[in-house]
Amino acid sequence: MSYGYQNVKHRLIDMGLVHGTKIHVMKFAPLGDPVEIKVKNFELALRNSEAGMIDVEVQ
Repeated sequence: MSYGYQNVKHRLIDMGLVHGTKIHVMKFAPLGDPVEIKVKNFELALRNSEAGMIDVEVQ
């Protein structure tokens, strides 16, 4: 596992992306990267590689 992966993972956790957090996909850029998601009360733009680190359960 690379250190870059761990840094991004810790940043996502620090921004509130933890187990059980509800997120909403708001929009995609015209070429698909980045993607904007809503987490709690803020919008967050993530590269596809970063968004791919998030496991989701559709409800």
